[in-house]
Amino acid sequence: METLAVVLLGFFTAGYLVLGGADIGTGMLLPFLGRTDPERRLVIASFAPFFLGSEVWLITAAGLLAGCFPHFEGLLFSGQFTVLVPLLAGWMVRDAGLWLRGRVTGGGRVWRAVCDGAVVCGSWVVALSWGRLLAALFAGTPGTTATGTAAAVVSLAVAALFAAHGAGFASVRLTGPVYARARRLTGRTRAWQSFALTGALMAVLPFLAGLSLPLAASAADGATLALLVPVLLVVTPFLVAVQGWTWWTFRHRVNRPSYL
Repeated sequence: METLAVVLLGFFTAGYLVLGGADIGTGMLLPFLGRTDPERRLVIASFAPFFLGSEVWLITAAGLLAGCFPHFEGLLFSGQFTVLVPLLAGWMVRDAGLWLRGRVTGGGRVWRAVCDGAVVCGSWVVALSWGRLLAALFAGTPGTTATGTAAAVVSLAVAALFAAHGAGFASVRLTGPVYARARRLTGRTRAWQSFALTGALMAVLPFLAGLSLPLAASAADGATLALLVPVLLVVTPFLVAVQGWTWWTFRHRVNRPSYL
Protein backbone atom coordinates (compact mmCIF):
# COMPACT_ATOMS: atom_id res chain seq x y z
CA MET A 1 0.00 0.00 0.00
CA GLU A 2 2.87 2.38 0.75
CA THR A 3 4.22 1.94 -2.78
CA LEU A 4 0.82 2.55 -4.33
CA ALA A 5 0.37 5.69 -2.24
CA VAL A 6 3.77 7.00 -3.35
CA VAL A 7 2.98 6.27 -7.01
CA LEU A 8 -0.39 8.01 -6.74
CA LEU A 9 1.19 11.06 -5.11
CA GLY A 10 3.74 11.27 -7.91
CA PHE A 11 1.03 10.76 -10.53
CA PHE A 12 -1.22 13.55 -9.27
CA THR A 13 1.67 15.96 -8.72
CA ALA A 14 3.01 15.25 -12.21
CA GLY A 15 -0.49 15.65 -13.63
CA TYR A 16 -0.82 19.07 -12.06
CA LEU A 17 2.58 20.25 -13.27
CA VAL A 18 1.83 19.12 -16.83
CA LEU A 19 -1.74 20.41 -17.01
CA GLY A 20 -1.62 23.35 -14.61
CA GLY A 21 1.86 24.27 -15.77
CA ALA A 22 0.45 24.96 -19.23
CA ASP A 23 -1.88 27.74 -18.08
CA ILE A 24 0.63 29.09 -15.55
CA GLY A 25 3.30 29.29 -18.24
CA THR A 26 0.90 30.93 -20.68
CA GLY A 27 -0.03 33.48 -18.01
CA MET A 28 3.65 34.25 -17.49
CA LEU A 29 3.95 35.11 -21.19
CA LEU A 30 0.74 37.15 -21.42
CA PRO A 31 2.46 40.56 -22.04
CA PHE A 32 4.61 39.06 -24.81
CA LEU A 33 1.89 37.04 -26.51
CA GLY A 34 -0.91 39.61 -26.24
CA ARG A 35 0.06 43.15 -27.23
CA THR A 36 -3.50 44.52 -27.27
CA ASP A 37 -6.54 43.95 -25.10
CA PRO A 38 -8.30 41.68 -27.66
CA GLU A 39 -5.11 39.65 -28.05
CA ARG A 40 -4.74 39.24 -24.29
CA ARG A 41 -8.36 38.11 -24.09
CA LEU A 42 -7.55 35.54 -26.76
CA VAL A 43 -4.53 34.28 -24.82
CA ILE A 44 -6.62 33.89 -21.66
CA ALA A 45 -9.32 32.13 -23.68
CA SER A 46 -6.74 29.52 -24.73
CA PHE A 47 -6.53 28.08 -21.22
CA ALA A 48 -9.86 29.25 -19.74
CA PRO A 49 -11.58 25.83 -20.13
CA PHE A 50 -8.72 24.00 -18.41
CA PHE A 51 -7.31 25.88 -15.44
CA LEU A 52 -9.96 24.91 -12.87
CA GLY A 53 -9.81 21.24 -13.83
CA SER A 54 -6.03 21.35 -13.64
CA GLU A 55 -6.16 22.69 -10.09
CA VAL A 56 -8.16 19.62 -9.03
CA TRP A 57 -4.99 17.58 -9.52
CA LEU A 58 -3.08 19.76 -7.06
CA ILE A 59 -5.90 19.64 -4.52
CA THR A 60 -6.01 15.85 -4.83
CA ALA A 61 -2.24 15.61 -4.40
CA ALA A 62 -2.41 17.81 -1.29
CA GLY A 63 -5.21 15.70 0.17
CA LEU A 64 -3.31 12.50 -0.56
CA LEU A 65 -0.21 13.95 1.08
CA ALA A 66 -2.14 14.88 4.22
CA GLY A 67 -4.01 11.58 4.43
CA CYS A 68 -1.34 9.06 3.44
CA PHE A 69 1.84 10.85 4.54
CA PRO A 70 0.87 12.96 7.59
CA HIS A 71 4.35 13.03 9.13
CA PHE A 72 6.01 14.12 5.90
CA GLU A 73 3.23 16.66 5.31
CA GLY A 74 3.92 18.25 8.71
CA LEU A 75 7.64 18.36 7.99
CA LEU A 76 7.13 19.84 4.53
CA PHE A 77 4.54 22.44 5.46
CA SER A 78 6.45 23.68 8.50
CA GLY A 79 9.85 23.66 6.80
CA GLN A 80 8.65 25.25 3.54
CA PHE A 81 6.26 27.77 5.07
CA THR A 82 8.06 30.75 3.54
CA VAL A 83 7.78 29.11 0.10
CA LEU A 84 4.24 27.77 0.32
CA VAL A 85 2.72 31.10 1.44
CA PRO A 86 3.93 32.98 -1.69
CA LEU A 87 2.90 30.00 -3.83
CA LEU A 88 -0.65 30.06 -2.49
CA ALA A 89 -0.78 33.87 -2.59
CA GLY A 90 0.35 33.89 -6.22
CA TRP A 91 -2.22 31.22 -7.03
CA MET A 92 -5.04 33.27 -5.49
CA VAL A 93 -3.92 36.54 -7.12
CA ARG A 94 -3.70 34.90 -10.53
CA ASP A 95 -7.13 33.27 -10.25
CA ALA A 96 -8.64 36.51 -8.98
CA GLY A 97 -7.25 38.33 -12.01
CA LEU A 98 -8.74 35.72 -14.33
CA TRP A 99 -12.19 35.78 -12.75
CA LEU A 100 -12.48 39.53 -12.21
CA ARG A 101 -11.03 40.72 -15.52
CA GLY A 102 -14.34 40.77 -17.37
CA ARG A 103 -16.52 41.96 -14.49
CA VAL A 104 -16.24 45.68 -15.34
CA THR A 105 -17.84 46.89 -18.57
CA GLY A 106 -17.38 50.28 -20.16
CA GLY A 107 -14.30 52.30 -19.28
CA GLY A 108 -12.66 49.31 -17.66
CA ARG A 109 -9.31 49.55 -19.44
CA VAL A 110 -7.44 50.31 -16.23
CA TRP A 111 -9.28 47.52 -14.43
CA ARG A 112 -8.37 45.00 -17.13
CA ALA A 113 -4.74 46.15 -17.02
CA VAL A 114 -4.68 45.58 -13.25
CA CYS A 115 -6.20 42.12 -13.67
CA ASP A 116 -3.74 41.26 -16.43
CA GLY A 117 -0.94 42.34 -14.10
CA ALA A 118 -2.37 40.06 -11.41
CA VAL A 119 -2.40 37.13 -13.86
CA VAL A 120 1.20 37.74 -14.94
CA CYS A 121 2.65 38.44 -11.48
CA GLY A 122 0.69 35.62 -9.87
CA SER A 123 1.85 33.17 -12.54
CA TRP A 124 5.50 34.16 -12.09
CA VAL A 125 5.27 33.89 -8.30
CA VAL A 126 3.72 30.43 -8.56
CA ALA A 127 6.38 29.21 -11.00
CA LEU A 128 9.30 30.60 -8.98
CA SER A 129 7.82 29.23 -5.75
CA TRP A 130 7.54 25.78 -7.29
CA GLY A 131 11.17 26.09 -8.36
CA ARG A 132 12.33 26.96 -4.86
CA LEU A 133 10.24 24.17 -3.35
CA LEU A 134 11.66 21.65 -5.81
CA ALA A 135 15.19 22.89 -5.05
CA ALA A 136 14.71 21.81 -1.42
CA LEU A 137 13.16 18.49 -2.43
CA PHE A 138 15.94 17.73 -4.91
CA ALA A 139 18.44 18.32 -2.11
CA GLY A 140 16.53 15.95 0.18
CA THR A 141 15.86 18.70 2.76
CA PRO A 142 12.06 19.13 2.84
CA GLY A 143 12.27 20.57 6.36
CA THR A 144 14.60 23.41 5.35
CA THR A 145 14.03 26.19 2.83
CA ALA A 146 16.51 26.09 -0.04
CA THR A 147 18.89 29.05 -0.18
CA GLY A 148 22.04 30.04 -2.01
CA THR A 149 23.12 30.00 -5.63
CA ALA A 150 21.93 26.45 -6.31
CA ALA A 151 18.41 27.26 -5.10
CA ALA A 152 18.31 30.40 -7.26
CA VAL A 153 19.48 28.48 -10.34
CA VAL A 154 16.92 25.70 -9.83
CA SER A 155 14.13 28.24 -9.22
CA LEU A 156 14.91 30.15 -12.41
CA ALA A 157 15.33 26.93 -14.41
CA VAL A 158 11.95 25.60 -13.27
CA ALA A 159 10.31 28.97 -13.99
CA ALA A 160 11.86 28.93 -17.47
CA LEU A 161 10.46 25.43 -18.00
CA PHE A 162 7.01 26.67 -16.97
CA ALA A 163 7.31 29.49 -19.51
CA ALA A 164 8.50 27.13 -22.26
CA HIS A 165 5.61 24.80 -21.49
CA GLY A 166 3.21 27.74 -21.75
CA ALA A 167 4.72 28.75 -25.09
CA GLY A 168 4.21 25.23 -26.40
CA PHE A 169 0.64 25.21 -25.17
CA ALA A 170 -0.04 28.62 -26.74
CA SER A 171 1.36 27.47 -30.08
CA VAL A 172 -1.05 24.51 -29.99
CA ARG A 173 -4.10 26.55 -29.01
CA LEU A 174 -3.82 29.99 -30.65
CA THR A 175 -4.06 31.49 -34.11
CA GLY A 176 -2.94 34.67 -35.86
CA PRO A 177 -0.31 37.07 -34.47
CA VAL A 178 -0.38 35.55 -30.97
CA TYR A 179 0.33 32.14 -32.49
CA ALA A 180 3.24 33.59 -34.47
CA ARG A 181 4.76 35.05 -31.27
CA ALA A 182 4.41 31.73 -29.48
CA ARG A 183 6.13 29.99 -32.38
CA ARG A 184 9.05 32.40 -32.05
CA LEU A 185 9.61 30.93 -28.59
CA THR A 186 9.17 27.27 -29.51
CA GLY A 187 11.50 27.37 -32.52
CA ARG A 188 11.23 25.17 -35.58
CA THR A 189 9.78 22.14 -33.82
CA ARG A 190 6.15 21.32 -34.44
CA ALA A 191 3.74 22.81 -31.93
CA TRP A 192 2.71 19.46 -30.43
CA GLN A 193 6.32 18.30 -30.29
CA SER A 194 7.36 21.30 -28.22
CA PHE A 195 4.38 20.93 -25.91
CA ALA A 196 4.96 17.18 -25.49
CA LEU A 197 8.66 17.67 -24.74
CA THR A 198 8.13 20.31 -22.07
CA GLY A 199 5.22 18.28 -20.68
CA ALA A 200 7.49 15.25 -20.29
CA LEU A 201 10.09 17.37 -18.51
CA MET A 202 7.44 18.78 -16.18
CA ALA A 203 6.22 15.27 -15.38
CA VAL A 204 9.72 14.10 -14.50
CA LEU A 205 10.26 16.81 -11.85
CA PRO A 206 8.19 15.29 -9.00
CA PHE A 207 9.60 11.82 -9.60
CA LEU A 208 13.16 13.17 -9.43
CA ALA A 209 12.26 14.96 -6.21
CA GLY A 210 10.75 11.81 -4.76
CA LEU A 211 13.96 9.81 -5.18
CA SER A 212 15.57 11.55 -2.21
CA LEU A 213 12.50 11.77 0.05
CA PRO A 214 11.53 9.31 2.83
CA LEU A 215 7.96 8.96 1.63
CA ALA A 216 7.46 5.25 2.24
CA ALA A 217 8.98 5.49 5.71
CA SER A 218 6.66 8.35 6.65
CA ALA A 219 3.46 6.74 5.35
CA ALA A 220 0.39 6.44 7.54
CA ASP A 221 -0.53 3.21 9.29
CA GLY A 222 -1.77 0.24 7.29
CA ALA A 223 -5.42 0.70 8.23
CA THR A 224 -5.44 4.29 6.97
CA LEU A 225 -3.75 3.35 3.72
CA ALA A 226 -6.12 0.41 3.26
CA LEU A 227 -9.01 2.86 3.45
CA LEU A 228 -7.67 5.73 1.34
CA VAL A 229 -5.65 4.05 -1.41
CA PRO A 230 -8.49 1.88 -2.82
CA VAL A 231 -10.78 4.92 -2.90
CA LEU A 232 -8.15 6.86 -4.85
CA LEU A 233 -7.68 3.95 -7.24
CA VAL A 234 -11.42 4.03 -7.97
CA VAL A 235 -11.62 7.82 -8.34
CA THR A 236 -8.48 8.26 -10.46
CA PRO A 237 -9.86 6.77 -13.73
CA PHE A 238 -12.89 9.08 -13.53
CA LEU A 239 -10.65 12.09 -13.00
CA VAL A 240 -8.48 11.10 -15.96
CA ALA A 241 -11.57 10.48 -18.11
CA VAL A 242 -13.06 13.90 -17.29
CA GLN A 243 -9.74 15.58 -18.01
CA GLY A 244 -9.45 13.74 -21.31
CA TRP A 245 -13.01 14.69 -22.26
CA THR A 246 -12.30 18.35 -21.49
CA TRP A 247 -9.19 18.44 -23.64
CA TRP A 248 -10.97 16.61 -26.46
CA THR A 249 -13.96 18.95 -26.32
CA PHE A 250 -11.78 22.08 -26.46
CA ARG A 251 -9.15 20.62 -28.80
CA HIS A 252 -9.69 23.20 -31.55
CA ARG A 253 -7.64 26.36 -31.81
CA VAL A 254 -9.07 29.48 -30.20
CA ASN A 255 -10.11 32.35 -32.44
CA ARG A 256 -12.41 34.35 -30.15
CA PRO A 257 -12.52 35.40 -26.48
CA SER A 258 -14.17 33.22 -23.85
CA TYR A 259 -16.48 34.09 -20.96
CA LEU A 260 -13.45 35.14 -18.89
